[in-house]
Amino acid sequence: MTDLASSAARPPLPPSGSEAAPKADYGVIEDSAPAGQEQPQAPASSVEKLHLDHLLAIAVENGASDLHVAVDTAIRVRINGRLEPIIYQNHRLFADTQQSARLLGEIISESQAAHLAEHQELDFAYSPESIDARFRCNYFYAQGSLRAVFRQIPSLIKTIDELQLPEEVRKLTQFPRGLVLVTGPTGSGKSTTLAAMIDEINRGRDEHILTIEDPVEFVHQSKRSLVNQREVGADTHSFANALRAALREDPDIILVGELRDPETISLGITAAETGHLVFATLHTQDASQTVDRLIDSFPPDQQAQIRTQLSLTLQGVVSQQLMKTADGKGRVVACEILTTTDAVRNYLREGQTEQLYSMMQTGAQSGMQTMEAALVKLVEAGTISRQHAIDQCSKPEEFDRMMASSLSGGK
Repeated sequence: MTDLASSAARPPLPPSGSEAAPKADYGVIEDSAPAGQEQPQAPASSVEKLHLDHLLAIAVENGASDLHVAVDTAIRVRINGRLEPIIYQNHRLFADTQQSARLLGEIISESQAAHLAEHQELDFAYSPESIDARFRCNYFYAQGSLRAVFRQIPSLIKTIDELQLPEEVRKLTQFPRGLVLVTGPTGSGKSTTLAAMIDEINRGRDEHILTIEDPVEFVHQSKRSLVNQREVGADTHSFANALRAALREDPDIILVGELRDPETISLGITAAETGHLVFATLHTQDASQTVDRLIDSFPPDQQAQIRTQLSLTLQGVVSQQLMKTADGKGRVVACEILTTTDAVRNYLREGQTEQLYSMMQTGAQSGMQTMEAALVKLVEAGTISRQHAIDQCSKPEEFDRMMASSLSGGK
């Protein structure tokens, strides 16, 4: 542990197996203040007796996906997509600059503190001893003070069926080689979907699965497959280094946590060309944008070659977002799916990515669907509200047209 605020007394770790925070005093109270008002600030002493693990325990107990620790504003958790303050005796829990530094310094090592001081940012995974949970952690500076976001990683990997993903997602795990991309904005569940896909292979095939992540999120135990997980920083210097080495490590399946730069993209495509099944993520909104992002990452004189390589290796793109359920009690994934038929491969090779949307519209027999089609299905099932679907989709006119067609029986 490293003390980033040496003058602040550090409270002891909560004992293993105990309640990490007194439920009577701390919690999350949604809409507890009158409209237009906020709960008053809790006294400084309410933070001073807390260890960071206490706050993480509150997040877990309330089913939060994220914990946000900022400075001079309420410490918050994200529940079903909405940020809510942590409450102490009906007051919003705050941390000042010193308290924030003390809390965040409690769980990092000397080497991590040195990396943070040099780069002003830090990514790592953390598993509290007193809580059955794992977190992806990001430390960063804003306006000169240290802040952090903790994303809860479920301890159990859900299956494709449990996540209610389309059957085509399972089919994308069955290819012997090629490139499969899972895309979407931050917080859209990409890592969860990828974990389910890797677990599908792990349970059903005798393969060597190699993952390269920053940091390692879901921990896979070897089942039928042999699984090796490498973390950038701890086990390798970069995605590119690990991908170059991967080709000498006899993998069948390679997962790349993120295609961040042209070198990583090029190495990932090369691995797919050389007989490996490669899974990777991108922060893009839809299938067409995903292809454009990959190609535009390269200088103009290399783009024709990348288009050709993609046309030969790409097996499918799953673009997803998380939607609030109609009852407000959870979230459900909506997926746009592009699979690579001969026509799609030709469009990729010719650079006609604007045609991909129409291919998804007419490609239901090949397992394809647009995001609008996915949202229509969820509205028809009563899973999400129509207004929420309109608010979240990028082509509301197309959504309205499809809903009208559905209501009229497709006539």
